[in-house]
This record gives sequence, structure tokens and C-alpha cells, in this order.
Amino acid sequence: QVQLVESGGGLVQPGGSLGLSCAVSVSGISFSVNAMGWYRQVVGKQRELVASISSDRSTNYADSVKGRFTISRDNAKHTVLLQMHKLNPVDTAVYYCNARVQLFGTESKTNDYWGQGTQVTVAS
Repeated sequence: QVQLVESGGGLVQPGGSLGLSCAVSVSGISFSVNAMGWYRQVVGKQRELVASISSDRSTNYADSVKGRFTISRDNAKHTVLLQMHKLNPVDTAVYYCNARVQLFGTESKTNDYWGQGTQVTVAS
């Protein structure tokens, strides 16, 4: 079974900082984690990409977060981090971790998996 376990999030004042963490856990089978990323969704709107990072640590950011958010990963721990600075109310959303995981069973399979989501609220 593949699980993405998120932590972090919460309430922060405008201009503040917050960090999110997501760890990939796989039981019973060998695996590798390819691209990882963070998405966010506001009620009534589509889920949107915030930032992504490839296995070789190439990064991609939404224009709205460039210069404020930093994505990083620890390949040994299969973890992706999102450091968020200069937060403003428009950053309020549920943030979801995403990982493309390759499972090495009798045949190799690659699928995208999602975390459960963590609420980030920016308000004074």
C-alpha cells in the first residue's frame, strides 16, 4: 500500500511563514519516487499546481508563488517539503501532496498518489 502522509499547515497571519511536509510510505514492495509536488484547492475552484520537483531536483513553481515558496526533497526519506513565506490571504487553501511512485513487483507500475490534504489559512 502506498500512503502519502502530510504534516504542517494551520493558521498564520499575513506576511508569515509556514512549512509543509509529506512523506511517502510504501509497504511490502520495492519502490522509487519520481516527481513530487504540492497542489492547492479552494472550495469551488479547480486544484492547481503550486510547485513540483523532479527526482533530479529540477523545480517548477506557479507564478503566484515564485520568490515566496520553496520546494525541496529528501530522496533518502522519500519526503517533499514546501516552505512558504510572505503568505497572504489568497494562499488560503487545502494543500495536497502528490507523488509519482514506481512500484517494483512482478511488473513495474507507476501511478500518481495523493495525500489527504492539509488546511492552510492566512488571516489576521
